Amino acid sequence: MGPEYDRCVIVDDDDDILLAARLLLRPLFREIVTAGSPAEALPAIRRQVPDVVLLDANFARGATDAREGLAWLDQLVALDPEIVVVMITAHAGVHVAVEAMKRGATDFVPKPWSNERLLATVRTAAALRRSRVAAGAPPPTSPSKAPQSPLLGRSPAMARVHSLIERAAPTDANVLVLGENGTGKELVARDLHARSLRAGRVLQTVDLGAIAAELIDSELFGHVKGAFTDARSDRVGRIQEADGGTLFLDEIGNLPLHLQPKLLTALEQRQITPVGANKPIKVDIRVIAATNMTRDRLTDERVFRQDLLYRLNTVEIALPSLAERPEDVGELADHFLDHYAARYNRPRPTLSAAARGALARHDWPGNVRALRHAIERAVILSTDPVLEIADFGLDAPAPRAATAAPAPASAANDDLNLDRVERRLVEEALRKHGYNITLAAGELGLSRAALYRRMEKHGL
Repeated sequence: MGPEYDRCVIVDDDDDILLAARLLLRPLFREIVTAGSPAEALPAIRRQVPDVVLLDANFARGATDAREGLAWLDQLVALDPEIVVVMITAHAGVHVAVEAMKRGATDFVPKPWSNERLLATVRTAAALRRSRVAAGAPPPTSPSKAPQSPLLGRSPAMARVHSLIERAAPTDANVLVLGENGTGKELVARDLHARSLRAGRVLQTVDLGAIAAELIDSELFGHVKGAFTDARSDRVGRIQEADGGTLFLDEIGNLPLHLQPKLLTALEQRQITPVGANKPIKVDIRVIAATNMTRDRLTDERVFRQDLLYRLNTVEIALPSLAERPEDVGELADHFLDHYAARYNRPRPTLSAAARGALARHDWPGNVRALRHAIERAVILSTDPVLEIADFGLDAPAPRAATAAPAPASAANDDLNLDRVERRLVEEALRKHGYNITLAAGELGLSRAALYRRMEKHGL
């Protein structure tokens, strides 16, 4: 069987790199052009835009800032907005990769590279170019072709998020989404998948915070019959179920340290080994991960392996808290009013000017999720066509960093109904800890999974 694709251009000032890449990629392309500098490669690229351009990030002796490579990337994208460029990075690889993705690169490969990683990346990139050419249409980031984003908000903070999504989505680059609970990390994952070339395939979601630690290995990688006491039959893992599509690893910070090397190996080699199996299984996935961990915590080697972090955060999207984008509160509130009025078959109420202002000024420790619940309760309980401040219980401010003092005894606290008492305690713990699930669960003496189950039970 002959080569799959027509042409590749490799640009690097190291002759050994050029030779190694040419020999490795030769089975994929009918023609491979090598050049020691972008200026040398430009005439060949202008003559016929290749399927893939591999572009080194640095050319000047001693340079490590990637300035020259990024400048040439800008020129290539200006030459053909649909060009597919894979950056080759050595120094400050993650930062260079993120900037390159913002400027239009399709993916990146670190030096020294894994041959399997380079082959898989270049093959995926060439397939992307082919699909663009075959479609004869604007690239997937074109607003006219992009699906409606599930993320609401037009603030500058959200504009940056939307921009990163539009640039990263059409690539196969792994994405790490950071943000507090309730900011919409899962919506970002859905938007990235919907705008990707894998949109027609599965989006497999795995909430690592809701799976017992001892079951995560089998849940992710699968197992064979007899691998352990309760393994009565073979089971396909979530990673394999996502083959051809996107794998969304929510609460990635909950992945136990002893399993992090196994996930890293799976991402690097694009294959998995089920628990108890000897033969690896090849998988083709794009990974989106999310966590509410702070950056300091995430960069602590005792908590999270940094080589896995670098593999996951090729592109990093940090979601702002709702308090950081108060100008979006009105749009979100109107959306939830429409939604819950239709859901509960109620007349759609409006917000008074005072209520709208109070909602925008509130700190919303639980972010968009807390706003949504406040709107839902108001729609259910209010009998008036206009919602006022009192309908949301916002008479007193609720600072985000403050911890709640014990509530005074009242008639409400004399309620001994177990369901209502449980709901009240869960709500108080969540508010006290700014909707941090780990801290709230610890306060309640529950596991994270148990707290998630109670939140779902009570609609929190």
